Amino acid sequence: MPREKQQAVIPCRLEPAVKLQVDEFADALQQAAPTIGHHGLREEEFWRTGIFRAAVEKIRGTFSATTSDKQAFVGDVLDWLQSGNRITGWARAGTNDRHDYEVTLPSGRVCAIEAKGCLDGNNTNIFQRPANADEFVIWSMCQNPGADPRHNAWSGIHTRLSAEVVYRREVVDALIIWDELCGTLGRPCPKRECRERSTRIGKRIVPPPCIYLFPRTVPDPRNNPTPVVHGIGEVEFVKTMYDALACDAGDVTEVRIEAQMKGASIARKTTLVRDGAEIRASALSVIKRAR
Repeated sequence: MPREKQQAVIPCRLEPAVKLQVDEFADALQQAAPTIGHHGLREEEFWRTGIFRAAVEKIRGTFSATTSDKQAFVGDVLDWLQSGNRITGWARAGTNDRHDYEVTLPSGRVCAIEAKGCLDGNNTNIFQRPANADEFVIWSMCQNPGADPRHNAWSGIHTRLSAEVVYRREVVDALIIWDELCGTLGRPCPKRECRERSTRIGKRIVPPPCIYLFPRTVPDPRNNPTPVVHGIGEVEFVKTMYDALACDAGDVTEVRIEAQMKGASIARKTTLVRDGAEIRASALSVIKRAR
C-alpha cells in the first residue's frame, strides 16, 4: 500500500472529483435559487428575505435528523454477528438513555454503543457511558458523501473526544468509523483492493472497519498523565468485529492521550499510532469549554 495511505488518519478520503462536483452543483444551485418556486419576488427581494438560507437549513436539518439508514446498517451488522454466534444478543437502548445500543457478548460482558455521524459537529460531544457497561464504544457513520473523512476523523478524535474524555473523566474504550458508504464509488476504500478482505452482510459487500483504541483509564495531569491504551484483545466487542470482518493490524490505530497542566488550565496532546508508527500528533492543546 502506498506510504501516503499508510500514514493517513483514515485510509479513505474525499475524492477530488466528488468535491468538484459538489462545489459546482452548490454554485449552480445558488445562482438558480431566485428562479425556483413560486415566491413571486424580484432577485434582490428574494435574497433579502433569507428564503434560500432557511430552505438550506431545513434540508440540512432533515438529513441530520434522519437515522433510519444508520439504524438499518447497525441492525444488519449486529444481526449478522448474532447469526454467527459471535454475539449472544443486542437491543436498542431506551429513549431516555444517552447511548443507542447494548450488545451482550459470549463472555457475558455488555458493550454499550453510541452511534454518531461524521464526528466534526457538536453532537460528537454528547455521550454518556452507562453504569451497566463493561465496554463503551462510539460508532461513527457519516452518511454525507461530500464530507472529508480525514478531516472528520481527526476533528472527532482530537478536537472533541480526547477533550471530553479528559475534562469529563469518562472512559471511551474505542471508536469505530464504518458505514454503508465505505467502499462505494462515492467513498472508495483501499481495503477493497484485496477481495479476501471484503465481507458480504446481507445485500452489502463491506470492507473492514477502521478501529481506534483509546486509553484504558482517564488521563489525569497529576496522577495519570499518559495512560496505557487498550490492546485489541481487551475490548471484546471490537475484537469480535476485528476477527469477523477480516481486519488486520493496519485497521487498528492507538489513540494515545497525554494530559498536562498548562498554567491553571488542563491541556492534552493526542497521538495516533498505527502498527507501531506514529501517523499524526497534535500540539499540547488547552481544553476550552463554553462558560
